[in-house]
Amino acid sequence: MNSHRQCPAVLIAAPASGQGKTTVTAALARLHRNRGRKVRVFKCGPDFLDPMILERASGAPVYQLDMWMVGEQESRRLLWEAAGEADLILIEGVMGLFDGTPSSADLARHFGVPVLGVIDGTAMAQTFGALALGLARYQADLPFAGVLANRVGTVRHAQLLEGSLTEGLRWYGALSRETGIELPSRHLGLVQASELNDLDLRLDAAAESLASSCDVALPPAVEFAAPEMIAAEPLLAGVRIAVARDEAFAFTYGASLDLLRAMGAELSFFSPIRDTELPEADSLYLPGGYPELHHVALSQNTSMLTAIRAHHAAGKPLLAECGGMLYLLDSLTDVEGTRAELVGLLAGDAVMQKRLAALALQAVELPEGLLRGHTYHHSLTSTELEPIARGLSPNGGRGAEAVYREGRMTASYVHFYFPSNPSAIATLFVPDPEAAFASKPAPTGERISNVGAGLLAKRP
Repeated sequence: MNSHRQCPAVLIAAPASGQGKTTVTAALARLHRNRGRKVRVFKCGPDFLDPMILERASGAPVYQLDMWMVGEQESRRLLWEAAGEADLILIEGVMGLFDGTPSSADLARHFGVPVLGVIDGTAMAQTFGALALGLARYQADLPFAGVLANRVGTVRHAQLLEGSLTEGLRWYGALSRETGIELPSRHLGLVQASELNDLDLRLDAAAESLASSCDVALPPAVEFAAPEMIAAEPLLAGVRIAVARDEAFAFTYGASLDLLRAMGAELSFFSPIRDTELPEADSLYLPGGYPELHHVALSQNTSMLTAIRAHHAAGKPLLAECGGMLYLLDSLTDVEGTRAELVGLLAGDAVMQKRLAALALQAVELPEGLLRGHTYHHSLTSTELEPIARGLSPNGGRGAEAVYREGRMTASYVHFYFPSNPSAIATLFVPDPEAAFASKPAPTGERISNVGAGLLAKRP
């Protein structure tokens, strides 16, 4: 196996959240894709919504990179594999460039990927150059590619911003503030890609707007080192898993679904809103999403509610995360006060809040082993159930999420990143874990491995 691969790459970062990183990353991806280049995009951190947009922009799957949740070796494997097939790698950062531990800057430095700074140029002229210089020089060992201005008004405005750059900082162009280019958002972030009927028109318009302001050239090539890899174990061979997927349940990590398939599972997707029955399945996965936007329709699909209750009554495995857990409660009330009765397998009720209720990375020690993930929600749940475990945030973030269990049903607000512990995930989904794992010791947090897309990358 070739130990190194080269591919042009940049990490798109900004001074703060809300500067338009996703719009810029999507515009860059579509710009180079429209010129016949194969583009692979990654997203720093645990976000679900940005990757949906970025997949449409690039025409290729988008995976998460994170030094804690995904892990260094798995992040290395993902980048190395992308470098073997792509003409350009784009990595969208998270929050501000230096925010968090580990930060986007930490990831860029670790893998030698130069940073492309995105700065909102609204109501700004020459001060743009000062901000750009600060991003580039704040950490002397940070590789830095250049800057790009977002939400620029006139051509003259863009010229002022470009002219403010000093010390040889490269200008990567400007993106107009036209509303047709900006991507709309809602309480958890961007609107889902499937909800934007004109998304491709927006992406093409953004790409052309960017192309008119700069020389469309590739960034410098980056050398990516090969990870150590072994094949995934067939721990779920022949296990049929039904996965909820529609506009109410769409928050799944591509690497998590890849892992289930790599371990031998057969996945079938269904809509809790529209389908009247579950697919033939041994296990059920209800991921997060926006059930609060569709709770009335979900409550009216009584045959699906009955089917999920029957699945649980039969003693079959069920994993529910965040929105999936809300679906299992007795009721869900939206911010307008509209209440809908739902599956009723978890005794409790949830009420949507206008403000963020929790945001944190989470490590959860389950009986099956330690799993990593994150929590991000606007609802509050009231229940008298006793949790079997609580999450712990590695950086002191808000949220120590409770995990509930009734029989083979496991539910919590935590979105688990399955590759953080393949054996634990297999135990959650396998129909008879005692028989399947009788000869295998339970994994511990010290022996977590990372896997994805059919390969297992061992931690050093």
